[in-house]
Amino acid sequence: MASSAERSGHFADAISMGLLTRVCPRELVDEVVARTGRKERRVRLLPARLTVYYVLALTLFFEDAYREVMRRLGNGLRALDVWRGEWKVPTTAALSQARKRLGEQPLRLLFHDIARPLAVPGTPGAWFRRWRVMALDSAVLDAPDTPPNTAEFGKPGNADGIGAYPQVRVVGLEECGTGAVVAAAMDSHAVGERELSARFLHAVEPDMLILADRGFHSYRTWSRLRATGADLLWRVDDEVELPATEWLPDGSYRAELLLGGHRHPVEEGGNSSPSDGTAIPVRVVEYAVTDRGDVTGTIRLITSIVDHDRARAGELAELYHRRRGSESAFDEIRTHQMPAGGLLRSRLPDLVRQEIWAMLLTHYAIRHFMTEAAGDSDEDVERPSFAHAVRVIRRQVHDQRFSRADHLRRPRHP
Repeated sequence: MASSAERSGHFADAISMGLLTRVCPRELVDEVVARTGRKERRVRLLPARLTVYYVLALTLFFEDAYREVMRRLGNGLRALDVWRGEWKVPTTAALSQARKRLGEQPLRLLFHDIARPLAVPGTPGAWFRRWRVMALDSAVLDAPDTPPNTAEFGKPGNADGIGAYPQVRVVGLEECGTGAVVAAAMDSHAVGERELSARFLHAVEPDMLILADRGFHSYRTWSRLRATGADLLWRVDDEVELPATEWLPDGSYRAELLLGGHRHPVEEGGNSSPSDGTAIPVRVVEYAVTDRGDVTGTIRLITSIVDHDRARAGELAELYHRRRGSESAFDEIRTHQMPAGGLLRSRLPDLVRQEIWAMLLTHYAIRHFMTEAAGDSDEDVERPSFAHAVRVIRRQVHDQRFSRADHLRRPRHP
């Protein structure tokens, strides 16, 4: 008769989690586990590979308790005659210890190795002329109120007092059109979006056009991103000084970003840039929007595409406004993956980060299969929603036999 350790090894070998293992294959999981030094010296009830898939499952079933999530994985394997009752669901304490042994690093490296742009030529919303359209986005997530989490991440505060929960800021680089987050960084809520965006410059490529909201703008952040060769289209506050140096036929105008402390020569009656070479040429595009009834405001954009023939002002305004009105990846995670209260599970900082990397991985897997399904579908097949895709993948955790992306497709309309 096989020992309990041997039976647990068979269980770990067989687990596949349906569609998710097509993005996170067992061979890659094993390689990352070995690379990070998390490979076991002895066979355990909860080996590292199984723990990786278990942590991913936790981010799909946020409302379920630890043991219930593992039970779901086991129930899925019953259909394959892999688990026939001899494997026992571990205790909550054992599951927590397995997560601690695994740590953050394997999930972080898995995301780094797996997350790549998904769009192919013709993917709707993913391209603007020659550029792959990307967007910087951010979220602040609440972690459980424990002394370790508070010491690591801190709580927000204002004149009215201190917030209820420690908070983690996450910044990501998202591919428009597919919704795939291809790079991310996280830290305490006190670390700003600009600093975090500098931590994944390795993922920025010269063929990208990166959109960003006002929170990302600074001279230094713009310079860092432009140094990668990518082009930028960012919204800026009205307070940013951008006197026109040349008006263009499409209604936009050229201006210069200056390093802090410099005065614009245009404002002082001159027409030359600072002699130290710090002035950055940009083009300014402004357009009006109507929000909340009759209240009209102006959106002010700057772009590194200074030649208006390469991208007209109206095209850039439409591109930014389309993104502004769409649901971002972090919106999807908070709305469809996280519980209604929006609180993470993990009570220790290392496990908070582990949990967030796992959320990013499962979101990427869902977006991967949505893109694949849309690419394989005929034009008259409705593109699946993210919420629908989450429901499908949750079902496939129960039934390990399903692993094809066509389960994400909606039926044809009569």
